[in-house]
Amino acid sequence: MIYIILTILYIQLTHFVADFIMQTHEMSINKSTNVYWLNRHILSYGKTMFMFSIPFLLIVTMFGGVWAHLSVDIIAYIFINMALHWVTDYFTSQQVRKYFDIDDFHNGFVIIGLDQLTHTTCLILTYFLMFL
Repeated sequence: MIYIILTILYIQLTHFVADFIMQTHEMSINKSTNVYWLNRHILSYGKTMFMFSIPFLLIVTMFGGVWAHLSVDIIAYIFINMALHWVTDYFTSQQVRKYFDIDDFHNGFVIIGLDQLTHTTCLILTYFLMFL
């Protein structure tokens, strides 16, 4: 049970770094109106998720896990969540932009909260469907 909880916390940490820290100002401002910037954000997100998966794979392997099989599953997990993240951001970033453009920051942040709830739900559901 503790393994599952720690894994979910690690996924959340990875998501925070990938979605907020690694997202540049240009990505965050322009992804709502230009698919190029949305794609750049998603590629950055996926690269960060991949980099965070390496220590996870090393730890699991130390405790008897099989690197090759698990690494393929993790790469599939990353690509699935990149696609889900793209779809979510495609719609939510446009809505956030509409609210922010009219200075309705409350509803803009409600959409950002919904965006993050959707990302978290996708990350956890795909984890449970693929690994448990």
